[in-house]
Amino acid sequence: MKNSSVVSSIMLEDFYKMEDLKYFYFVTFLMLYMLVLFANGIMIFVIIINKVLHNPMNYFLCNLAVNGIYGGTALLPPLLGTLMSPSHEISLAWCKAQTYFLHTYVIIEFTILSVMCYDRYVAICYPLQYHSIMTITKVYKLIAFSWGYALMTFPVFFIMTLRLTICQNRLEKVYCLNFYLLKMSCGNTYTESVLGLFFVVVYSFPQLAMTFYSYGHILKICFTATKESKIKALKTCTPHLFAILNFSVGCFFEIVQSRFDTSYLPFETQLFMSLYFLIFPPIINPVIYGMSVKTLRANIFRLFGCKSRILFLEHK
Repeated sequence: MKNSSVVSSIMLEDFYKMEDLKYFYFVTFLMLYMLVLFANGIMIFVIIINKVLHNPMNYFLCNLAVNGIYGGTALLPPLLGTLMSPSHEISLAWCKAQTYFLHTYVIIEFTILSVMCYDRYVAICYPLQYHSIMTITKVYKLIAFSWGYALMTFPVFFIMTLRLTICQNRLEKVYCLNFYLLKMSCGNTYTESVLGLFFVVVYSFPQLAMTFYSYGHILKICFTATKESKIKALKTCTPHLFAILNFSVGCFFEIVQSRFDTSYLPFETQLFMSLYFLIFPPIINPVIYGMSVKTLRANIFRLFGCKSRILFLEHK
C-alpha cells in the first residue's frame, strides 16, 4: 500500500447546505457544546467534591461524563470552525485524527455502559457482597479497561486506514469516520472493509455479552423477588437502560445513514440522524442520572442553593 495521499484536504459538502442559515446553525451547535460542557462538568464536579458520592456507580458516571466531553470536543469546536470557513475544508491529517477521536469515544461509551451493567448486576444479585466484590481496586481496573480497550486497541485496526491513499476530497458529511475514509481511498478496499466488520464484532461483542449476561441474571432474580425488590431493581436499572437505548438508537441512525440511501429525507433529518449519537447522549446522560439518583440529585440542587427543593426531594 502507498503511504501518501493524492489530496491534502477534505471538503465537507454538507456545510454548503447550511450556508443560508449558517449563523443559526452556528448558534445552535455552540449552545449544544455549552450544554455538553455544562451538564457533564457539573456531574464531574459534584461527584468529585462530595465524598458521599464516592462509590463505584458514581465513579463510572464520572468517567461517562469525561467521555462525553471528550467526544463533544472532538466534534463540535472543529464543526463550528469549518461551518464559518469560506471553503468548508479540513486537512486530511485532522480528518484522520477526528476519525480516531470519534471512534474511540464510541467504544469507550459502549464499554463504560457495559461495565455499569455489571455493577448493577452485582448490586442487585449480590447485595450483601457488593462492597467486597466491587472494591476500589476493581473499580479502577474496570475504568482503566474502559479507556485502554479503546485507546490502545483501535489503532491496531486504524493503522490499515492510515496506510491507504486518499484520492477523493469531497465528503457529504460534517465530520470524518473510518467508513468514509475507506470510501474516499484509491483502489480496492475489500480487505479493509471485511476487517472493519471483524473489528466491529471485536469491539462490540464483549460489551454486548456483558450487558445481556448482567440483565439476564437481573431478570432472573426479579422473577422470584418480592414486589418491593422488583420496584427497587426497576428504579436502579431504568436510567441505565435508557442511557443504553439512547446511545444505541443514535448509533443505529448513523449506521442506517452511512450504509443506505437516505437522500429522500430532508437535510435537517439527515443531519439530526448523523449527529445524534455524538451530541445527545452526552447531554441526556447527566440529566437522566442527575434527576433519578437521589443522592446525586440532592447534591446538584445543593450546589445551586435550592434548599427548598432538597427538602422536598428528601421526603420522596
